[in-house]
Amino acid sequence: MKTYLSLSQLNSALSLRDLSDPGAGPHAMQLLLADLVAALERLWGVPSRTHRLNPLVATADNYDRLGYSPDDVTRDSRYSRHVSPTVMLRSHASAGIPALLDSLRGELGHYDELHVLPGLVYRRDAIDRTHVGAPHQVDLWRLKARGLLGPSDLDAMMEAVVEAVLPAALYPDVQWRSTAARHSYTAAGRQLDVLMTQPDGRPEWLELAECGLAAAPVLRGSGLDPRRWAGLALGLGLDRALMLRKGIADIRLLRSGHPDVQSQMLDLAPYRSVSAMPEIRRDLSLVLDTAADADVELLGDLVRTALGPDAEVLAALEVVAVTTTAELPPTAVERLRMDAGQVNVLLRLVLQPLDRTLTDGEANILRDRVYLAVHRGEGQELIAG
Repeated sequence: MKTYLSLSQLNSALSLRDLSDPGAGPHAMQLLLADLVAALERLWGVPSRTHRLNPLVATADNYDRLGYSPDDVTRDSRYSRHVSPTVMLRSHASAGIPALLDSLRGELGHYDELHVLPGLVYRRDAIDRTHVGAPHQVDLWRLKARGLLGPSDLDAMMEAVVEAVLPAALYPDVQWRSTAARHSYTAAGRQLDVLMTQPDGRPEWLELAECGLAAAPVLRGSGLDPRRWAGLALGLGLDRALMLRKGIADIRLLRSGHPDVQSQMLDLAPYRSVSAMPEIRRDLSLVLDTAADADVELLGDLVRTALGPDAEVLAALEVVAVTTTAELPPTAVERLRMDAGQVNVLLRLVLQPLDRTLTDGEANILRDRVYLAVHRGEGQELIAG
């Protein structure tokens, strides 16, 4: 199913600052990106080229030319942001790869270069302290003509990436692993995880990147003969990488306007905690049309839209319970005037500005805005919290 962004939604997305772009002002993310590129240049002794592309891309480049099937669930508007039947906001930096490969058709001699494609990508995502709807990503593709690239080169690439993000001098005990993963545009795909210690002392494997060998059909689709061309492809979330490097627990801090936080977003030194504002929780009892509508990613997008500029105070959104009409007492169904097939959802909002204390009155106003935007029932129930 596809729905299309309104003009205001599109303008809001396009106005978001790209923290990876020096043209938008300095940020620690640019330093980390430079470390990544420098590490791979040293590893291979090849030059690099950075491409900063328009976030509006052809849907065919985002999906079809990268090998996604026509019925792939990721095409659904629940996960992607479509502008028209043929244009969308890129959902991954790899959307720039088909045009890049097209540009290499005329290369007839020896060729070996690292291509860097950084920037914002746009997704419908859950709301919590590690996810946002427009994260930063970088694709790192080494493309080579008249030469071979294989699994051992991929292993060396992963090792260099881990060292660039989490240098052994700062993280002597860091461990990493790679596990098999399937990507439509790679062969021998891998997922790169690092073992990190959480604030509570618990070790946890966290995904850092995904990678693989450039898939022959993708090369062939741009007129590049896979018998002559080879490639290594790695995609990495820059927000996650920077949070790991600096020890940041809340992704919203990367964009914080708090002076004591902003000053720490200009280097890669470990983050020094700034006094946290108290969080306020508000629970809403909502009626939604179907159980499928209780998806945290879909609700997250609706809530972000409803709150507009105030969405930055939303630290987390959680679906606590989903109850069908058959499971509810008849009196509750009647009070809420629920139709057959509708569901009652208990939705929890965690509100926590990064730079000030939210009053109860302000929290209630935000709660009510979310309720009016999301509730689909005719009847109303007292909003809890």
